[in-house]
Amino acid sequence: MSDTAYFAGLDIGGTTVKSVLVDEMGDLVGDMVEVRSYVKDGYEATFKQLEVALNELTANAGLTRECIRGIGMDVPAPSCDGVIWGKANLADDWVGTDIRELFSDRFGTIPIYMTNDGNAAALGEYAVRRKHHGGLLLVAPGTGLGGGLVLPGGRAYEGGNGLALEVGHISVPHREDDGTLPRCSCGLDGCLEAWVSLVALRRRVAIELAKPENANHPLNDDSPVEEKAFRLRDFAQEGDEFAVGIFQQQGQILGYGLADLVRVFDPGLVVIGGGLAESDFRDQYMEWVMEGFRERAWPMYLNSPIEPEKKTTRFEWASGGDSAAALGVAFSAREMFR
Repeated sequence: MSDTAYFAGLDIGGTTVKSVLVDEMGDLVGDMVEVRSYVKDGYEATFKQLEVALNELTANAGLTRECIRGIGMDVPAPSCDGVIWGKANLADDWVGTDIRELFSDRFGTIPIYMTNDGNAAALGEYAVRRKHHGGLLLVAPGTGLGGGLVLPGGRAYEGGNGLALEVGHISVPHREDDGTLPRCSCGLDGCLEAWVSLVALRRRVAIELAKPENANHPLNDDSPVEEKAFRLRDFAQEGDEFAVGIFQQQGQILGYGLADLVRVFDPGLVVIGGGLAESDFRDQYMEWVMEGFRERAWPMYLNSPIEPEKKTTRFEWASGGDSAAALGVAFSAREMFR
């Protein structure tokens, strides 16, 4: 058995499990391993895949599983103290199950840290910023709007029940052209996620294409609205006025909502993830975010009133890539169990 301790990170997604291995120094050992997750087939089916991933991680590094001293795991669902509270995209048998304890028992009670995927992604962004020791707020537009908050020192803020930082479900006052608040996927009206998400893009594309002035736009064809929303980014990257206008509105509303989150948490650093982090117009999108932020934020959350040249809130794009969440929970396991 190696004298060096190793720590695994398992990012359980709806389709795949992404996994990494780090050593005592926090350095990656080998490459990320990705396997199918089978979460809709039940947690036992997924446990088998987690073992496949761990076996491959250690074999690639010339190690055995006994070298793993701790595991970090994230799940795509709300959970508290290892117990899944909501189904999300999982099979029914996940709900009410102590996933952390059951999986730990398979490894001879190896210690496991478990959190949700938003917290894990935030932890990953913190981990790749080795010189950053303050707080970090992550927001990640995707199908919905996820996020997480890492406190100075590297611990995720999870709340009393592991349910904190549902950033997509704060309320914003922005209304549709007819004066109504858009319905969010959570069932409420006016959530930030109802403006900043892929689902929101689909709604906005359909509304805007229905206007007479957009009747001749190339997106006004017979393709499904899901495909139109997917193609919207390509049009925006080419400077198309219709597409740019939709993303501009989204960015400004995101910034407006972030101003309230920053006022509550004062993280110092805001990281924006999701697919737009890789887009050709991301600099312009960040400017739109800042426009919305300036509209709502108090001046002291932009620059210090004592040292005007000092920024009190910095904005950056996510840089952790596909392995960020797995890396984040691996780092947390390292901090807790070494």
